Amino acid sequence: MTQPAANSAIITADQALPGRPTAIATASHHFVTGRPLKVERPEMMEEIFFGMGCFWGVERLFWEAEGVWHTAAGYAGGHTPNPTYGEVCSGSTGHAEIVRVVYDPQEISLSALLKLFWEGHDPTQGMRQGNDRGSQYRSAIYVTTPQQALEAQLSLTAYNKALAAHGRGPVTTEIAENRPFFYAEDDHQQYLAKNPGGYCGLSGTGIVCPIGTGIGAA
Repeated sequence: MTQPAANSAIITADQALPGRPTAIATASHHFVTGRPLKVERPEMMEEIFFGMGCFWGVERLFWEAEGVWHTAAGYAGGHTPNPTYGEVCSGSTGHAEIVRVVYDPQEISLSALLKLFWEGHDPTQGMRQGNDRGSQYRSAIYVTTPQQALEAQLSLTAYNKALAAHGRGPVTTEIAENRPFFYAEDDHQQYLAKNPGGYCGLSGTGIVCPIGTGIGAA
C-alpha cells in the first residue's frame, strides 16, 4: 500500500475536506460471496466496524471467520462525507480505514470477533500500524448496540491487563458508537481475494487476549 505522510493527530471538523453529497463509485457485489456489496443486515444478524490498519488484510481476516456473513472495506470515524482513498490517506478527512463486519451471533460470538481484533494487530501504536503511518491506520471499534459497546470496553480492559503483564501497552484503540460508514472504491473491496500475493500488513503483539473464544451467542 502507498505510504502517505504521517498524520499524528485526527483533524477537527472545521479543518476537514468538504467531501461530496453522493457516494463514490464502488463494487456492485462482494468478490468472494457474490452478495450485493451494500447489502442490508439481515434481521437476526448484527454488525460492527473494525479498524486495524490497512483494510486489505483486515477484511480477509474477518471474511475467513466462520459465522461472518458479510464484509466490506470503507472509511469511518472522521468528518468528510463520501471521501476518496486519496483524501483519506492525506489525513484531511479524519477517517480511518475500516471494515464492516456482519455476523451471525448464533455462529460466532462477539467475544470471538473481539479476540480476532485484539490479537490480529498491535493496538498500542496510536496513529499507525507498523510501517503504515497516519491517522487513517489507527485502531478503532465502532459499535452499533449498547451491548457491543459494553463488551468492547470490557475486552479492552482485559487486553490492557494482559499487555501490561508483559510490559506492553497501553491500548490506544478508539471505541465509539454510530459512526457513518462510507464504502471504499472497487479496487479496495476484497483486495486480497483479487490479489492473493498482495500486501496484508497485519501483525499482532503475540500476546493472547484473555476473553472467550466462543462459537454462538456470548
